[in-house]
Amino acid sequence: MSTPGVTRWEYLNAPLLIHNTKAILDNFGRDGWELVSVVPGATAENLIAFFKRPVQS
Repeated sequence: MSTPGVTRWEYLNAPLLIHNTKAILDNFGRDGWELVSVVPGATAENLIAFFKRPVQS
């Protein structure tokens, strides 16, 4: 059930390696994902990125 005028979102979390950050973020951006947050991962070299994008009807 959807409400007119309300955006529905889908979410994704993905590892983000600090030595390749720009390329990873550019790839997700090309697919329509918007970066929401980045949090520390298991090691100093790893981060976890959270993305969202509107659900395609």
